[in-house]
Amino acid sequence: MANTNLANAKTAKNDEFYTQYPDIQKEINAYLDYDPNVFRGKTVLLPCDDPEWSNFTKFFAGHFELLGLKKLISTSYAPESKKYKMPYQPTLFETQQPYFDNDKSKTHGKIFVLTEDVSGDGRINIEDLQWQYLEGDGDFRSKEIRKLRDEADIIVTNPPFSLFREFVMWLMEVGKQFIIIGNMNAVTYKEIFPLIKDNKMWLGNGFQKGNAYFRVEAPRESYADGVFDESTNLVKFRNCCWFTNIDHGRRHQPLKLMTMAENFKHSKHKEIRGRKDYIHYENYDAIEVPFTDAIPDDYKGAMGLPKSFLDKYCPEQFEIIGIAEGDTGKELGLKPFPPELKMMNPSLRQGQLYYMEDGYPVKPYARILIRKKQSL
Repeated sequence: MANTNLANAKTAKNDEFYTQYPDIQKEINAYLDYDPNVFRGKTVLLPCDDPEWSNFTKFFAGHFELLGLKKLISTSYAPESKKYKMPYQPTLFETQQPYFDNDKSKTHGKIFVLTEDVSGDGRINIEDLQWQYLEGDGDFRSKEIRKLRDEADIIVTNPPFSLFREFVMWLMEVGKQFIIIGNMNAVTYKEIFPLIKDNKMWLGNGFQKGNAYFRVEAPRESYADGVFDESTNLVKFRNCCWFTNIDHGRRHQPLKLMTMAENFKHSKHKEIRGRKDYIHYENYDAIEVPFTDAIPDDYKGAMGLPKSFLDKYCPEQFEIIGIAEGDTGKELGLKPFPPELKMMNPSLRQGQLYYMEDGYPVKPYARILIRKKQSL
């Protein structure tokens, strides 16, 4: 149901999901553990933010000196420009400033910049943020924000779910380092998967136990029971993940795997345990492996895995062949299925894998095709 809510949010352009501070801290710490100087001397841009409320701004401003940042820039999107509008009230922080403008508060974005100790307390932190209204509404596609993008070294944010593809292309235009949040389904997008395959983008360290909690401004009725917590205003998603092109240690930890024979004997999955062979696809020379921990260590051929495999993907251990999805699958050489099978299973699609089970054609969910590297 959480995935449905995310899809509904995309359709309704409800992109107001506020990331929790502990989730940001956990993710950033993973990069620091791998390289303590990853942020040192860098300019960090938070381009899809709401600086007065954002935990991204709070985290990076609060850790400015510890991270060794050169500059922090955070920008917001004008309330009147948002497609999903909520009642708007400027904060006391804004209204108490002498340059507060009631009209600009609604129609212009804001920019917050942190570079030096303004308060004179001998530290550079959130108290030293300086802000002003942007010339425009703060849309990341505007020339104004593009200029800030070009100035930055690292871009960190939770971009609008509805514009995720466009946002990634916006990053790739200039080859910036980034740490962003997105829907796990994005790995199947034709614009995104080639970046993952070519090791230009990968999954980050991840949310605690795979659960992402966001503070939302949408009405309670927008979410199902068990997804929205009224006491905290948090909505829970299991289909969100971090995407990045900055290294972290977990990415280079090879999976500990059993042999094919050991899987048949000891696997915790009933779909694997007790079998004599893995299922082989009818239209591609590969075996079906429905669980990442069921990858046979001694199999040298191609294997089809769920997209969740990417959360455990170690580039030193595996090669990504491609994704069996639509035109991409056709390019990989997936054979067309006989027309009569479509009558048996209308869900069959050309360019997707299928196998036969008791005379019935079965189409698994989108599969990523991989091969184990023989050096490991």
